[in-house]
Amino acid sequence: MFIDCHCHILPQIDDGSESTEMSLQMIALQHQQGVERIIATPHFYAHREKSVSHYLEKRQNAFQKVMSANPAVSDIRLGAEVAVEHGLSQLPDIEKLAFQGTKLFLFEFPYSVFNQRYIEEIYNICNDYGFTPVIAHLHRYLEYYTKSEMQKVLEMDAIFQFNNEAFGNFRERSFCKKILKQGYRVIFGSDAHNLTSRKPNFDLLARKAKPEWIENANQILRISG
Repeated sequence: MFIDCHCHILPQIDDGSESTEMSLQMIALQHQQGVERIIATPHFYAHREKSVSHYLEKRQNAFQKVMSANPAVSDIRLGAEVAVEHGLSQLPDIEKLAFQGTKLFLFEFPYSVFNQRYIEEIYNICNDYGFTPVIAHLHRYLEYYTKSEMQKVLEMDAIFQFNNEAFGNFRERSFCKKILKQGYRVIFGSDAHNLTSRKPNFDLLARKAKPEWIENANQILRISG
């Protein structure tokens, strides 16, 4: 069984699911692939939102659409994929974007050159609220960070999330295996946005990843809530 800790299945809140119907189809596909728990993580960009509280209201409304359409849908938790920006740690209510019922907080680095300031923003939030940072789709920064810069990220006391898609790419799969062999904490997510180009893909993870990697990832998430 799997836990999807990163996906965009809530309808009409970000660039993910376009409708409640699509959300239900995505959830059904995840269940077919053996996903037992889903953490919905719509994008949060501080510079685009009026406030954290306004975002939370939108997220709850989107979640309620899914639950009202199919009350039988089970074990969906709420979270957010929070883009790291200057001043993020100073936002009121920022702590409310952690994974529901846990001390895990999913951060997305910008797709740009490395900046130490981003790590400092993460530390400020996590130190203030006792969170463990989860760094989203670490493999995507291979083309942006030098080896020494990536090492700075790896030296964070963090959990590293890999998208299942990484196992379909030789370079990214090799990087993930290296991180796992070195003993870092790793969890997996579909980062699903739709039913076509970015659909739920735990079938890929099941084919390419060792069962112990999957179980260790699930155990990290279970212990955390």
